[in-house]
Amino acid sequence: MTQEKLTVALVQEKWHENPKEHQDKLASGIHDAAQQGAVVVCLQELTLSPYFCTRSDVDPAPFMEDIHTGPTAQFVSKMAKTYNLYITASLFEKAGYNTAVAYNNKGELCAITRKQHIPSGEKYHENFYFKPGDSNYPVHQIAGHSWGLPTCYDQWFPELSRIYGLKGTEILVYPTAIGGEPTAPEVDTQPMWQKVMVAQGIMSNTFIIAANRIGCEDGLEFYGSSFISTPMGEILAQAPRDKPAVLVAELDFSQRALWGRLFPFAQQREPSTYHELVKSR
Repeated sequence: MTQEKLTVALVQEKWHENPKEHQDKLASGIHDAAQQGAVVVCLQELTLSPYFCTRSDVDPAPFMEDIHTGPTAQFVSKMAKTYNLYITASLFEKAGYNTAVAYNNKGELCAITRKQHIPSGEKYHENFYFKPGDSNYPVHQIAGHSWGLPTCYDQWFPELSRIYGLKGTEILVYPTAIGGEPTAPEVDTQPMWQKVMVAQGIMSNTFIIAANRIGCEDGLEFYGSSFISTPMGEILAQAPRDKPAVLVAELDFSQRALWGRLFPFAQQREPSTYHELVKSR
């Protein structure tokens, strides 16, 4: 039987050049989350890697991982078993995808989703390294609930969250690496970034967990601000822009049931009129 409440957490951290130091910082955050009763802990995009996409001419080989045996698999599996947690993370898969994964509390890989929408632009040259995903928006059973694991830039596309909502997803978690706009430094996208995800949670009747990184890498300043929100648009927890943080929140699924009853958007759609949405680019 599905539990009405679930305690979740996210860890917001910068990238540390020393691999041991980086893993120790993440492990400390996971420990803190476990101490506060978290059942699921969510980590940032490219969890163990630098954000190497700030340039288009980087050799990506050092950052590519075997999804089952690489550094991320080893680290997250160990943490999940050690703390009896479910953990979501992210890595650069050898197959050429930016991939979100989840491990159960036995340390077993239990979910894989490849990032669908790939950004391009100054300091975000992901199109030189990643292929668009082929996962078909899978819904995963994690800790007794239905989860979707899209990644970062996917958060800007309402079609994606709508599909997840139609598939019965209860929680969307976005491992993220986003910061400033070098070609328009006067534009702060953080408020829009948060609003668009909160709004999509409202429209798709899902909880949102967005785990961003902090720090400056190759001139790109990441703006943190990780958060957890409800299907009714309430921000349950919010991290600062520039400091490490561990956010813990209790998700109350009765709120989701209430919102779905008050505003049954999925049943009120008119898909026969949406032809423009599926035209080729």
